[in-house]
Amino acid sequence: MAKKRWIPWMVSLSLCGAGGCVHRTITVNSDPPDALVLLNDQEVGRTPFTREFNWYGTYDVEVRKEGYQSLKTTAMVWAPWWQWVPFDLFTEALPLEDHHELSYKLTPPSPRQSDPELLMRRGEQLRGELMSSERPTTQPTTKPTTKPSKAKKSKRG
Repeated sequence: MAKKRWIPWMVSLSLCGAGGCVHRTITVNSDPPDALVLLNDQEVGRTPFTREFNWYGTYDVEVRKEGYQSLKTTAMVWAPWWQWVPFDLFTEALPLEDHHELSYKLTPPSPRQSDPELLMRRGEQLRGELMSSERPTTQPTTKPTTKPSKAKKSKRG
């Protein structure tokens, strides 16, 4: 009889020990494809790609491709309800999938941004504004409001 009492305990312990884990993946797509992606300032690949991740939260995302405007944004990757406390205590033992998908559309630069003549004129205009800006010709004559400390020098011997 005593052996039969231990059977439910052994089954529950083995289930907890052999529990699955949550398989977390994130997919990043872009239009056009083959754009370079940086997550939290680390290069992670070219679109489209799927990779595993460990942490939920806010990700800094940068998507770049030659001939298109770079896109800098943030993406919120939220945990599903079954990953919240206290539900996660029960669902952590199950083999679950959590997949997030991020999609971005890159735009080509406007003619104003890509015309070298316009860029040169804008640079010259900004240089002129910088040189004509008001700046003091003499240094300010402020004096400190406190006197320097007259600490005694100690002699070590």
